[in-house]
Amino acid sequence: MMRRRGVCGRMGLVGMLGLGVAVALPLLSVAGTSGAGTSLQLPQIQGLEDPNTFVPADNPLTKEKVELGRILFFDKRLSKDNTIACASCHLAQKGFTDGMPVSTGIKGLKGGRSAPASFNRVYSKAQFWDGRAATLEDQSIGPFINPVEHGFANHDEMVAKMKKIPGYRKLFQEVFGQEITIQDVGRAIASFQRTVLSGNSAVDKFDIGGDQSALNDSAKRGLELFRGKARCTRCHSGFNFSDEKFHNIGIGWDTNTVDLGRYMETKNPEDIGAFKTPTLREIARTAPYMHDGRFKTLEDVVNFYNQGGIKNPHQDNTIIPLELTDEEKQDLVAMLKALNGEGWQHVSAPKSFPK
Repeated sequence: MMRRRGVCGRMGLVGMLGLGVAVALPLLSVAGTSGAGTSLQLPQIQGLEDPNTFVPADNPLTKEKVELGRILFFDKRLSKDNTIACASCHLAQKGFTDGMPVSTGIKGLKGGRSAPASFNRVYSKAQFWDGRAATLEDQSIGPFINPVEHGFANHDEMVAKMKKIPGYRKLFQEVFGQEITIQDVGRAIASFQRTVLSGNSAVDKFDIGGDQSALNDSAKRGLELFRGKARCTRCHSGFNFSDEKFHNIGIGWDTNTVDLGRYMETKNPEDIGAFKTPTLREIARTAPYMHDGRFKTLEDVVNFYNQGGIKNPHQDNTIIPLELTDEEKQDLVAMLKALNGEGWQHVSAPKSFPK
């Protein structure tokens, strides 16, 4: 369907653990591990599979590594001109996107695609709209050497800049036991990103928890449409509302230039114009929609699918006109707006950065 783009705390870990992130005790549990920092367990949130089973064995979560990743995520010095951080394009209040059709990098340069949401990445397989990064660790370091994002010529240039900051040299020694490497930068940022979750939405409370009051009548009808006549689950399936596959729905084929998407990575003709199915969780926070940010509202998106997308020689055969009534379109939007959840609200910028 569209571009996609969650449990609040009773007692924060900030004072107890020095994590610097206001997370409730039920959300992140910690345990001491010999010589490897304090191990971290991600919360199990209604509607989501256990995220801990998706953490790779070669990059286990620790409190210290997550905190280092949080610092790196927000530090604008990790750009060529000290103006762009990961958080510049992934703002918590905007569903970890930036609210713009396409993102702005160094020197005001514009990218060609909308910023993907950076929550529930622990569950994701291939990363980015075109799936060019096989792991979250690879994704975490890709933007640093994009000329219109963070702007470094190569990773060596960025690491050399970081090594001039004594505080970073100290932190990397403490967390990884060695000098700064780009691989460890990726491990730290990926670890932080894995703590950013969204679940326990109103849809989950109704559908899994059995709380009949969690959804109004319109959203309940919308959920039935989502699974039936509107055909949304053909792509937005599973607990994270994504099949983790790539589809051509026609975006861009009404312009003079077409983004070839997944095809540029695979060179498979079946992937021409195909983009990854994003999660729909937090969708109401992440406007504008689609990989080019063309639609301002969820109503625009539903109308697009109702019309059967934009026809082109490579369009996915699951995209057909839906013949939804005006009321049905309103019900579907009501359901989508009920997918805002919990598990990410602990994220905040550090009060200071290494010097």
